[in-house]
Amino acid sequence: MQVTFEWSSKMPQSTIRPLGERKRANWIRLRTMILLRWFAIGGQFVAVTATPFLFGIQLELGWCYFAIGVSVIGNLIASFVFPENKRMSERQNLAMVMFDLIQLSFLLFLTGGLNNPFTLLLLGPVTISATALSIRSTLLLCVMAILSVTFMAFFNIPLRTQTGEVLKIPELFIFGHWIALIIAVVFTSAYSRRVTSEIHLMSDALAATQMALAREQKLTDLGGVVAAAAHELGTPLATIKLASAELVHELGDQPDLREDAELIVQQTDRCRDILRDMGRAGKDDLQMRQAPLITVIENAAEPHRGRGKDVIINLNEAVDMHGAQPAILRMPEIIHGLRNLIQNAVDFAENTVWIETRWTDETITVRILDDGGGFPPQLLGRLGDPFMGRRRTRQRDTSRPEYEGMGLGLFIAKTLLERSGATIRFANGADEASQHSQQVGAVIEVRWPRSKIDAKTGENAVSIGRNTRFAEV
Repeated sequence: MQVTFEWSSKMPQSTIRPLGERKRANWIRLRTMILLRWFAIGGQFVAVTATPFLFGIQLELGWCYFAIGVSVIGNLIASFVFPENKRMSERQNLAMVMFDLIQLSFLLFLTGGLNNPFTLLLLGPVTISATALSIRSTLLLCVMAILSVTFMAFFNIPLRTQTGEVLKIPELFIFGHWIALIIAVVFTSAYSRRVTSEIHLMSDALAATQMALAREQKLTDLGGVVAAAAHELGTPLATIKLASAELVHELGDQPDLREDAELIVQQTDRCRDILRDMGRAGKDDLQMRQAPLITVIENAAEPHRGRGKDVIINLNEAVDMHGAQPAILRMPEIIHGLRNLIQNAVDFAENTVWIETRWTDETITVRILDDGGGFPPQLLGRLGDPFMGRRRTRQRDTSRPEYEGMGLGLFIAKTLLERSGATIRFANGADEASQHSQQVGAVIEVRWPRSKIDAKTGENAVSIGRNTRFAEV
């Protein structure tokens, strides 16, 4: 069953896993939490101090200032003991947020409990935990917040005016506040957790995509440099071989020196063979920035031809209909993206993978088909999401035991190809018209506007210019 996609068979699995929650919690600086707490302390101090004078409400000022003072002391200790750039661990973050929740709950207990409209502030520590800490820590904070709200619904020091009148809202509203706060704690934490997880997964996937593109670009640049070096070194090596061959001929009466000259000839031939192998990738000049469509596809499919499946590239249909085969930009995004899609097709095919190409004056299309089981219909809408195949268990896919798929490879391919201007569509062979008599499983169609990748015409056309001469030896 065709579900998962991989980045590259040569990349270690550890390099493409999403970062764990506890590792992300270590990113939070202590100074950030201290600064947020100073804002909270300032707000609490102003509210407790101003309320008796502005509204004539009696408060337990001694206990209120005690609760605020504990936060002040904790902040001062953290500021002087730890360096400014300290990043807290998961447990340290949990302890700090838990302290803030308990301190705020105690302050609300002293000021009317759920009769106090500032009970809404209890959502602050829960939201911070949901966005920065692990699920276990978030659940612990949620449970503590719900217990605090429940306790304050029944036990609290009531608010009194200067005349001794108790300020109290009806019991029905207290019950409503209690239910509303519990729902808000659960919903806010779940909502924040979900959104933050999506952002983190997308960040990990984009980082992996950038690494894949950088790796492909580095290989392309390295191939060009090596090929250029091989070309430039050819002339001096030929001169060395010629001179050493003449020495071999002239040193016929001196066996010891002749052996040395013959050794030079042999090593020169060896250097020539090595440089010829290194130079097969071609020289990185303007001419190599473009290539016929078939060449780019063969370059993408080459690593997967020797894996026991037939990879058939079909150009015949398009050649007669729309003229000569187009030359396209030889972009690392296109090669690496198509390579990932072909790898997936080879992984799940029974025997054969077909690569079809079509082009018109407006578009260039590449379709990759295989005779495997196809995509599960319920996942067609999610194909392209990163880490969608992540499992809690360690069970491996028996149809492809050498991989542990998480959907990252398809995300990388989709992102790279879309960066080149392509649009990608996923389907199953049962829903697509095909010229093949065999059973067709999955179908992936990649379509570019021709002006985006055509190397001869359009907005990205490559101007080759005049050939540059090599320096004479």
